Amino acid sequence: MRPLRLLATTAAFALLLGVTLPARALIVFDPTNYVQNVLTAARELQHINNQITSLQNEAQMLINQAKNLANLPYSSLQQLQSSIQRTQQLLAQAQRIAYDVQQIDHAFSTSYAPATSSQSNQLLISNAQSRWQNSYAATQDALRVQAGIVGNLDTNRIQTSALVTSSQSASGALQATQAGNQILALQAQQLADLTAAAAAQGRAQSLEAAQRASAQDQGREQLRRFLTPGQGYQSSNVQMFH
Repeated sequence: MRPLRLLATTAAFALLLGVTLPARALIVFDPTNYVQNVLTAARELQHINNQITSLQNEAQMLINQAKNLANLPYSSLQQLQSSIQRTQQLLAQAQRIAYDVQQIDHAFSTSYAPATSSQSNQLLISNAQSRWQNSYAATQDALRVQAGIVGNLDTNRIQTSALVTSSQSASGALQATQAGNQILALQAQQLADLTAAAAAQGRAQSLEAAQRASAQDQGREQLRRFLTPGQGYQSSNVQMFH
Protein backbone atom coordinates (compact mmCIF):
# COMPACT_ATOMS: atom_id res chain seq x y z
CA MET A 1 0.00 0.00 0.00
CA ARG A 2 2.81 2.36 0.82
CA PRO A 3 4.42 2.27 -2.63
CA LEU A 4 1.08 3.04 -4.23
CA ARG A 5 0.57 5.96 -1.94
CA LEU A 6 4.06 7.34 -2.75
CA LEU A 7 3.39 7.00 -6.44
CA ALA A 8 0.13 8.84 -6.14
CA THR A 9 1.75 11.64 -4.15
CA THR A 10 4.49 12.05 -6.73
CA ALA A 11 1.99 12.19 -9.58
CA ALA A 12 -0.06 14.79 -7.82
CA PHE A 13 3.01 16.95 -7.13
CA ALA A 14 4.05 16.73 -10.77
CA LEU A 15 0.58 17.68 -11.89
CA LEU A 16 0.64 20.64 -9.55
CA LEU A 17 3.95 21.88 -10.96
CA GLY A 18 2.71 21.52 -14.52
CA VAL A 19 -0.32 23.66 -13.77
CA THR A 20 1.28 26.44 -11.74
CA LEU A 21 4.55 27.15 -13.76
CA PRO A 22 4.10 29.98 -16.31
CA ALA A 23 4.93 29.39 -20.00
CA ARG A 24 7.59 32.21 -20.13
CA ALA A 25 9.70 30.37 -17.57
CA LEU A 26 10.46 27.74 -20.20
CA ILE A 27 13.60 28.83 -22.21
CA VAL A 28 14.04 27.19 -25.63
CA PHE A 29 17.47 27.50 -27.48
CA ASP A 30 17.44 27.19 -31.31
CA PRO A 31 21.06 26.69 -32.56
CA THR A 32 20.14 27.12 -36.24
CA ASN A 33 18.42 30.44 -35.68
CA TYR A 34 21.32 31.65 -33.52
CA VAL A 35 23.86 30.88 -36.25
CA GLN A 36 21.78 32.68 -38.85
CA ASN A 37 21.49 35.75 -36.63
CA VAL A 38 25.26 35.82 -36.05
CA LEU A 39 25.93 35.53 -39.78
CA THR A 40 23.46 38.31 -40.54
CA ALA A 41 25.09 40.60 -37.96
CA ALA A 42 28.54 39.82 -39.37
CA ARG A 43 27.41 40.65 -42.90
CA GLU A 44 25.90 43.94 -41.74
CA LEU A 45 29.13 44.80 -39.91
CA GLN A 46 31.20 44.00 -43.01
CA HIS A 47 28.90 46.15 -45.12
CA ILE A 48 29.35 49.06 -42.71
CA ASN A 49 33.13 48.60 -42.75
CA ASN A 50 33.09 48.62 -46.56
CA GLN A 51 31.13 51.87 -46.57
CA ILE A 52 33.59 53.45 -44.12
CA THR A 53 36.54 52.35 -46.27
CA SER A 54 34.86 53.74 -49.39
CA LEU A 55 34.23 57.09 -47.69
CA GLN A 56 37.85 57.22 -46.54
CA ASN A 57 39.07 56.51 -50.08
CA GLU A 58 36.80 59.21 -51.51
CA ALA A 59 38.02 61.69 -48.91
CA GLN A 60 41.66 60.88 -49.73
CA MET A 61 40.91 61.23 -53.44
CA LEU A 62 39.43 64.69 -52.84
CA ILE A 63 42.49 65.64 -50.79
CA ASN A 64 44.79 64.48 -53.60
CA GLN A 65 42.75 66.37 -56.18
CA ALA A 66 42.98 69.50 -54.06
CA LYS A 67 46.76 69.06 -53.88
CA ASN A 68 47.01 68.48 -57.62
CA LEU A 69 45.01 71.65 -58.30
CA ALA A 70 46.92 73.80 -55.82
CA ASN A 71 48.96 76.59 -57.40
CA LEU A 72 52.67 76.93 -56.75
CA PRO A 73 53.07 79.58 -54.03
CA TYR A 74 56.30 80.89 -55.59
CA SER A 75 56.56 82.78 -58.87
CA SER A 76 59.72 84.05 -60.58
CA LEU A 77 57.82 85.75 -63.41
CA GLN A 78 58.39 89.30 -62.20
CA GLN A 79 62.13 88.82 -61.71
CA LEU A 80 62.52 87.17 -65.13
CA GLN A 81 60.59 89.97 -66.82
CA SER A 82 62.78 92.55 -65.08
CA SER A 83 65.95 90.83 -66.30
CA ILE A 84 64.67 90.70 -69.87
CA GLN A 85 63.60 94.34 -69.74
CA ARG A 86 67.07 95.41 -68.54
CA THR A 87 68.70 93.62 -71.46
CA GLN A 88 66.20 95.07 -73.91
CA GLN A 89 66.85 98.58 -72.59
CA LEU A 90 70.59 98.15 -73.12
CA LEU A 91 70.01 97.02 -76.69
CA ALA A 92 67.63 99.92 -77.29
CA GLN A 93 70.33 102.35 -76.08
CA ALA A 94 72.66 101.38 -78.93
CA GLN A 95 74.50 104.44 -80.19
CA ARG A 96 74.78 105.78 -83.74
CA ILE A 97 74.04 102.79 -86.03
CA ALA A 98 71.50 100.84 -84.00
CA TYR A 99 69.68 97.58 -84.69
CA ASP A 100 67.64 99.08 -87.49
CA VAL A 101 67.71 97.98 -91.12
CA GLN A 102 67.04 101.47 -92.49
CA GLN A 103 69.84 103.03 -90.45
CA ILE A 104 72.25 100.33 -91.60
CA ASP A 105 71.31 100.76 -95.26
CA HIS A 106 71.69 104.54 -94.99
CA ALA A 107 75.12 104.27 -93.33
CA PHE A 108 76.46 101.87 -95.96
CA SER A 109 75.21 104.09 -98.74
CA THR A 110 77.01 107.13 -97.27
CA SER A 111 79.94 106.87 -94.89
CA TYR A 112 80.68 103.21 -95.73
CA ALA A 113 80.17 103.64 -99.47
CA PRO A 114 83.20 103.09 -101.74
CA ALA A 115 85.32 106.19 -102.20
CA THR A 116 84.95 107.91 -105.56
CA SER A 117 86.84 110.61 -107.38
CA SER A 118 83.87 112.94 -107.06
CA GLN A 119 84.10 113.02 -103.26
CA SER A 120 86.05 115.83 -101.70
CA ASN A 121 88.99 115.22 -99.44
CA GLN A 122 87.07 116.69 -96.55
CA LEU A 123 84.17 114.28 -97.14
CA LEU A 124 86.55 111.34 -97.19
CA ILE A 125 88.01 112.46 -93.87
CA SER A 126 84.55 113.05 -92.39
CA ASN A 127 83.40 109.57 -93.45
CA ALA A 128 86.48 108.01 -91.93
CA GLN A 129 85.87 109.79 -88.65
CA SER A 130 82.21 108.72 -88.67
CA ARG A 131 83.17 105.09 -89.24
CA TRP A 132 85.66 105.17 -86.39
CA GLN A 133 83.05 106.68 -84.08
CA ASN A 134 80.58 103.99 -85.09
CA SER A 135 83.05 101.23 -84.21
CA TYR A 136 83.96 102.89 -80.93
CA ALA A 137 80.30 103.28 -79.94
CA ALA A 138 79.46 99.69 -80.94
CA THR A 139 82.32 98.37 -78.80
CA GLN A 140 81.06 100.36 -75.85
CA ASP A 141 77.51 99.11 -76.42
CA ALA A 142 78.69 95.50 -76.54
CA LEU A 143 80.53 95.92 -73.23
CA ARG A 144 77.45 97.51 -71.63
CA VAL A 145 75.22 94.63 -72.75
CA GLN A 146 77.72 92.11 -71.44
CA ALA A 147 77.88 93.95 -68.12
CA GLY A 148 74.10 93.90 -67.86
CA ILE A 149 73.99 90.17 -68.54
CA VAL A 150 76.63 89.54 -65.89
CA GLY A 151 74.45 91.57 -63.52
CA ASN A 152 71.57 89.19 -64.25
CA LEU A 153 73.62 86.15 -63.23
CA ASP A 154 73.07 86.69 -59.51
CA THR A 155 69.32 87.08 -60.03
CA ASN A 156 69.29 83.91 -62.13
CA ARG A 157 71.17 82.02 -59.42
CA ILE A 158 68.64 83.03 -56.76
CA GLN A 159 65.68 82.17 -58.98
CA THR A 160 67.15 78.80 -59.94
CA SER A 161 67.66 77.84 -56.31
CA ALA A 162 64.14 78.93 -55.34
CA LEU A 163 62.52 77.11 -58.26
CA VAL A 164 64.40 73.86 -57.65
CA THR A 165 63.39 73.97 -53.99
CA SER A 166 59.77 74.63 -54.95
CA SER A 167 59.84 71.76 -57.43
CA GLN A 168 61.23 69.34 -54.87
CA SER A 169 58.63 70.34 -52.27
CA ALA A 170 55.67 70.42 -54.66
CA SER A 171 52.60 68.81 -53.09
CA GLY A 172 50.75 68.08 -56.31
CA ALA A 173 51.05 67.63 -60.04
CA LEU A 174 50.07 71.23 -60.82
CA GLN A 175 52.72 72.68 -58.52
CA ALA A 176 55.39 70.41 -59.99
CA THR A 177 54.33 71.39 -63.53
CA GLN A 178 54.33 75.10 -62.70
CA ALA A 179 57.78 74.85 -61.13
CA GLY A 180 59.05 73.06 -64.22
CA ASN A 181 57.53 75.70 -66.50
CA GLN A 182 59.19 78.49 -64.52
CA ILE A 183 62.55 76.72 -64.75
CA LEU A 184 62.06 76.55 -68.53
CA ALA A 185 61.19 80.26 -68.55
CA LEU A 186 64.39 80.99 -66.65
CA GLN A 187 66.38 79.03 -69.23
CA ALA A 188 64.64 80.97 -72.01
CA GLN A 189 65.61 84.25 -70.32
CA GLN A 190 69.23 83.10 -70.10
CA LEU A 191 69.19 82.16 -73.79
CA ALA A 192 67.78 85.61 -74.56
CA ASP A 193 70.68 87.18 -72.67
CA LEU A 194 73.17 85.08 -74.62
CA THR A 195 71.46 86.08 -77.88
CA ALA A 196 71.67 89.75 -76.90
CA ALA A 197 75.37 89.43 -76.03
CA ALA A 198 76.08 87.68 -79.33
CA ALA A 199 74.15 90.34 -81.25
CA ALA A 200 75.98 93.21 -79.55
CA GLN A 201 79.38 91.60 -80.02
CA GLY A 202 78.58 90.73 -83.61
CA ARG A 203 77.49 94.32 -84.30
CA ALA A 204 80.77 95.66 -82.95
CA GLN A 205 82.82 93.17 -84.96
CA SER A 206 80.86 93.86 -88.14
CA LEU A 207 81.29 97.61 -87.85
CA GLU A 208 84.97 97.16 -87.14
CA ALA A 209 85.36 94.98 -90.22
CA ALA A 210 83.40 97.49 -92.31
CA GLN A 211 85.62 100.29 -91.01
CA ARG A 212 88.79 98.46 -92.03
CA ALA A 213 87.40 97.68 -95.47
CA SER A 214 86.33 101.29 -96.02
CA ALA A 215 89.66 102.60 -94.71
CA GLN A 216 91.54 100.45 -97.21
CA ASP A 217 89.29 101.64 -100.03
CA GLN A 218 89.67 105.27 -98.97
CA GLY A 219 93.43 104.85 -98.64
CA ARG A 220 93.68 103.66 -102.21
CA GLU A 221 91.65 106.65 -103.40
CA GLN A 222 93.79 109.08 -101.43
CA LEU A 223 96.95 107.46 -102.78
CA ARG A 224 95.60 107.69 -106.33
CA ARG A 225 94.89 111.38 -105.88
CA PHE A 226 98.30 111.99 -104.41
CA LEU A 227 100.01 110.31 -107.35
CA THR A 228 97.75 111.78 -110.05
CA PRO A 229 99.09 114.97 -111.61
CA GLY A 230 96.84 117.92 -110.93
CA GLN A 231 95.02 116.13 -108.06
CA GLY A 232 97.88 115.91 -105.59
CA TYR A 233 97.79 117.57 -102.17
CA GLN A 234 100.01 117.89 -99.16
CA SER A 235 100.78 114.65 -97.37
CA SER A 236 99.50 116.18 -94.16
CA ASN A 237 96.02 115.99 -95.65
CA VAL A 238 96.23 112.25 -96.27
CA GLN A 239 94.37 110.65 -93.37
CA MET A 240 93.83 106.97 -93.26
CA PHE A 241 91.78 105.48 -90.45
CA HIS A 242 92.58 101.86 -89.75
